[in-house]
Amino acid sequence: MSKTRIFLPRDAAALGVGANDIASTLEGTLQDADQSIELIRTGSRGMLWLEPLLEVEQDGVRYGFGPLIPADVPQLLEAGLLTFTSDISHPKALGPVEKLDWMKRQTRFTFARCGVTDPVSLSDYKSHGGFEGLTNALALDPSAIVEMIKSSGLRGRGGAGFPTGIKWQTTSDTNAEQKYIVCNADEGDSGSFADRMLMEGDPFSLIEGMIIAAMATGATKGFIYLRSEYPHAHIVLEEALSTARAAGYLGDEIAGSVYKFDIEIRLGAGSYVCGEETALLESLEGKRGQVRAKPPLPAHRGLFEKPTLINNVLTLAAVPFILAKGAEAYAQQGFGESRGTMPVQLAGNIKQGGLFEAGFGLSLEVLINDIGGGTASGRPVRAIQVGGPLGAYFPPELFDIPFDYESFTDNDGLIGHGGIVVFDDRVDMKEQARFAFEFCAIESCGKCTPCRIGAVRGRETMEHIIKGTEIDTNLDLIKDLCETMRFGSLCALGGFTPFPVLSAIRHFREDFTAGAIEPLSGRRSS
Repeated sequence: MSKTRIFLPRDAAALGVGANDIASTLEGTLQDADQSIELIRTGSRGMLWLEPLLEVEQDGVRYGFGPLIPADVPQLLEAGLLTFTSDISHPKALGPVEKLDWMKRQTRFTFARCGVTDPVSLSDYKSHGGFEGLTNALALDPSAIVEMIKSSGLRGRGGAGFPTGIKWQTTSDTNAEQKYIVCNADEGDSGSFADRMLMEGDPFSLIEGMIIAAMATGATKGFIYLRSEYPHAHIVLEEALSTARAAGYLGDEIAGSVYKFDIEIRLGAGSYVCGEETALLESLEGKRGQVRAKPPLPAHRGLFEKPTLINNVLTLAAVPFILAKGAEAYAQQGFGESRGTMPVQLAGNIKQGGLFEAGFGLSLEVLINDIGGGTASGRPVRAIQVGGPLGAYFPPELFDIPFDYESFTDNDGLIGHGGIVVFDDRVDMKEQARFAFEFCAIESCGKCTPCRIGAVRGRETMEHIIKGTEIDTNLDLIKDLCETMRFGSLCALGGFTPFPVLSAIRHFREDFTAGAIEPLSGRRSS
């Protein structure tokens, strides 16, 4: 009797809503019933409102059931889960997972294996196209690899959207005996979880991307700077690195070639500013995480004063597809100067939250109300914030904006890491503006005055506005303060804090002017 293959995520989001309880109940019930199954723990498909999502395979098609609770398992077994037929009757039956609207509408390049394969199985990875990119890269010289990345149009997925190929070229052109590859896995933006999902669900794609980057630039040592708040990702990455090393993909003579490269994981300690590349380097060197002045660029003088290529998880994980399928195949997706796909993360007050990968160019309206299903509360959407705690707020009137770098820049916003947080009509936007200053004040490394002092003064001034004190005067002060922070700060923490503040004032001014208290000199005596 052949085993029935059942798939259940080990992703942190699924674990948080009871995936391990489902697994324990399933295994215990089957052991008592003397049944034979193969339970495979995968990453998440990204449909977080359906987690825990159990899938059972029949004739190569995987049928989904979710969201489950442990009590559902006996019912599923009684309904015939192990002698599965596609017409199985159960309230949680979803049908073929790949045919669900959420899945059908995506273009999955970077997340093609997430939720499909066992994340720590090298054979699983290779059977789904893994290391095809590395094989092709080994047949090219380093300059040709760099040219492919340039031609693909890949831009940094960590926030700034800087052309990846230019970074690689700069690092490659810098002469040094020692070079480094650093993966910025310090994902700290609110509403962002793509890095975590990728590392937990398909870690070999990140490893393969880092190896190809090392070949292209001449680096021999790599570091993954991982936030300590991701313990599950840490476990999966360590196992994947050990497996890759044992199989000859890391260390000396990678895949039988002349290349030498290995990777270590270093854990951050919860500092948001260490997501900025130079503060990250300081932390990696064992110093306090403070921003460095640029120049010199890290590509010229980075980690331990050596040329260093720093890329985000999603940027590096996109590389294997480009080398496997070609730059043109990647560049064909997208909109304008924003090429390829973007894993959009829908979070906050939203009915169908999760990760949706598609080519740039979808409108905010489609992403929020069509794909995301509107608010979870059923109330009207009033505002969204795109790009983390430093991203701008947008009202529904601007939901026709395409999701791409240039369109957001034209509307005083930023895509950042691709996170979208949704708020319904109960949100108080002046409180959101105050929070932006408070967040900056807490997370500032303290090195530059505009950020260190400006954030504190901004929070205090917002508190006066919230109390209704001299609103027009204080709003003018806020605008001046934001200009100083934007153009005087050393890094994006202070420089981007004005985005949420000014967008909240611009688009939701009624929240700031309500309940105004006139100054004493302007009051009439009774």
